[in-house]
Amino acid sequence: MNSNLRASAAPELSDALLRRLDVPGPRYTSYPTADRFVEAFGAAEYRQALGHRASGSTIDGASPLSLYVHIPFCEQVCYYCACNKVITKHHDRARGYLDDLALEIELHVAELGRGQPVSQLHLGGGSPTFLSDDELTRLMDMLRHAFRVPASAEVSIEVDPRTADGQRLRHLAELGFNRVSFGVQDFDHDVQVAVHRVQSWESVRDLIAQSRALGFQSINTDLIYGLPKQTPQSFARTVAQIADLRPDRIAMYAYAHLPHRFKPQRRIAAADLPSAEQRIEMLRTGLAGFMGSGYTYIGMDHFALPDDALAVAKRQGRLHRNFQGYTTQPECDMIGLGVSSIGRVGATYSQNAKTLPEYHDALAQGEFPVVRGLALTRDDLLRRAVIMAVMCQGRVDFEAVEIAHLVKFREAFAGELERLEPLQEMGLVEVDDTSLQVTPKGWYFVRAVAMTFDRYLQADQVREKFSRII
Repeated sequence: MNSNLRASAAPELSDALLRRLDVPGPRYTSYPTADRFVEAFGAAEYRQALGHRASGSTIDGASPLSLYVHIPFCEQVCYYCACNKVITKHHDRARGYLDDLALEIELHVAELGRGQPVSQLHLGGGSPTFLSDDELTRLMDMLRHAFRVPASAEVSIEVDPRTADGQRLRHLAELGFNRVSFGVQDFDHDVQVAVHRVQSWESVRDLIAQSRALGFQSINTDLIYGLPKQTPQSFARTVAQIADLRPDRIAMYAYAHLPHRFKPQRRIAAADLPSAEQRIEMLRTGLAGFMGSGYTYIGMDHFALPDDALAVAKRQGRLHRNFQGYTTQPECDMIGLGVSSIGRVGATYSQNAKTLPEYHDALAQGEFPVVRGLALTRDDLLRRAVIMAVMCQGRVDFEAVEIAHLVKFREAFAGELERLEPLQEMGLVEVDDTSLQVTPKGWYFVRAVAMTFDRYLQADQVREKFSRII
């Protein structure tokens, strides 16, 4: 990786530049993005993709798998949330859901064979810690019976601090989890009340300390800026409090207020949201606060301590992206299990049914619950390679793309290179005869550079469905 991307301090970013680039855009955990999936891709097409993998007729046929399991349940709604979730205090609902997961897992075993190696396993939600210790044990037993999860695998879980204590963390460690992520969002009490998620700094402090004592390899915390009642001053306090706790990784997301798409957000009064100027100041605060505390800026909204595997991967040019965001794991097929889960097998993407009844009905009939997806075209694969090179390495080598995809880069992307010119004038990207290089300043707006190569986005210009890139 270009050493220019190893900034140790937040750059000088002008208000004019931040305002100009404060536009909606994809996060590019995939390309094409999930909004491009179609219902013409369903269970039959997914089964065919699994068959191609099993027969070794895909490039990734022998590679390890990544597993994602979606646990949709939460005891109460957080008003900012845009995840697929089921709000319930009836914990007995988890039993039937685990029964369905068992069926879905066995459908995969029937196609792939038992004992496929796994390099990455992640439980997300919702709140995975909605499950009891016994239920988590059952789930992990099912997964380990179907797949081979070696000791070297990354095994992670999202933890709602309100549903965990030291005993729960100890049980997670005994189950083989080696990475935990705590949803914090903000420590300010007024903000917590406004988003219906109240939890103390002391509880998070204790959970992080207990996780460290139990030997978890990586501890992550999630923050959100742009929430109701937030101010630059209150967010600065949260940033300082998190930096003092020294989690290995920090994700700092911009809140996307899309009440027309996500019903819980309708409980947030628009008048309580910070202004664009305040949001920009919060971004500055986060960048300066975490980088000033010794964190490496990974990209977009992620930070890591310099000795964390993610920071090492960035320095060595080994970053990758999948549906969970930046990762150290090489590109591999991902199996999505559970309601609404997204997967990738070969040159296809797929998504499961988004409601529990639809998910259950498909499995009861012995069928995969896939309801939409996409088979990537040659152009999709070409653009995915370019966009992921931008997002992960900050550099596109034209010759490497030409050899891999049998195109002439400057001819294939003549329009895109022209659209990059304003970003070049802003000092975000440099283009010469052989490569495209994201500058140190441009790394903070890497989504804007990647968006230039998104054929679908450029064609329709409908971007309100995405979060803002600042």
